[in-house]
Amino acid sequence: MFRGGRLTNAELNEAARHYDGPYRPYDIVKEVSVATGVVMLIAVILTILFSSPDLPPSTIASWSRSMPTDFVTTALSELDGTSETATYGPPYNHESGSVQQLAFIHLQQWLGVSHPVNAEYDLIIAPLRTIPDAPALQAAVTTYVHAPAKTQAAWTNAYSNALGKATEKQGGAVTVPAGSYGPVGPMMSSLLALAESGGLDGDLLTSKQFYQTDYTKPLLFLEDGSALDDRATYQHLQGTQWGMMNETGSYPGQVWLWLYTFWYQVQIGGLSTSPNVDAIVMAIMGVLSAAFILVPFLPGIRSIPRRIPVYKLIWRDWYSATGAPSKPPRTGDDAPALPSLRPTET
Repeated sequence: MFRGGRLTNAELNEAARHYDGPYRPYDIVKEVSVATGVVMLIAVILTILFSSPDLPPSTIASWSRSMPTDFVTTALSELDGTSETATYGPPYNHESGSVQQLAFIHLQQWLGVSHPVNAEYDLIIAPLRTIPDAPALQAAVTTYVHAPAKTQAAWTNAYSNALGKATEKQGGAVTVPAGSYGPVGPMMSSLLALAESGGLDGDLLTSKQFYQTDYTKPLLFLEDGSALDDRATYQHLQGTQWGMMNETGSYPGQVWLWLYTFWYQVQIGGLSTSPNVDAIVMAIMGVLSAAFILVPFLPGIRSIPRRIPVYKLIWRDWYSATGAPSKPPRTGDDAPALPSLRPTET
């Protein structure tokens, strides 16, 4: 008996005991096991056929050996505070070189400095302090650290100008003409030797965490130089090359990201070259995503599937078998009120 249009639990149990229809065995454990096995097999096969190539990683050691002058030039920019990392802003420091904003939205300032990196100390001074049995070097580092800012700037500017005439010798050494560089000369030479030995990679990975897997500092150092940028260009991973959806080598990439990376190619209004392009693209994708999610609630748009008769192809067998009209009852914006289908009480 219906109670307000619903069956009670007792009535449902009674109906189940008197079920006279057919039964068929069903082993849910078997089904799950078979499905899991098939999916795992497919995943293994696809991994073998289409996995990412195991290319050697870019390291500070390989960069300093192949491009020693570029490494020293980048290290000097870290030391004098002119590198991209030193001037980036949140989440690394309180500068504003790469801070993006959109109208009243200032996400970087709101989130603040969550991963502090002092380019001068963390990338240059601290690694030099780890070099043992080098009293002359440690004296040079101390001299630089305690010198007035104006004197430090004079040393680094002089050395920067000299790097334009630098020569690379066999073994990876960089030689500059004689000049008034103060302690900067021996500091840069020692840092280059440390980098070429692979020691700088290890120093920049050292942290207070149990697992030494934070690659933020070495990656920031690499990004400030030319090696990583040149490799990205060669492997078609730059933003202007649709790099967000590409993969190293001739392997399938993240093709589902085409719409996101599309906006970085738009030249209209200077979008692709705007200093706030990341924030703008995030806003565009946010609006598009919200519109997609809200399709069932947007008048007019929610009726598009009914107005485009794709359903006739999908349900053609059902329409043919039942003899039902090919046009479904009106739904959505212009649908008339439907009579109540709730059963009456007895």
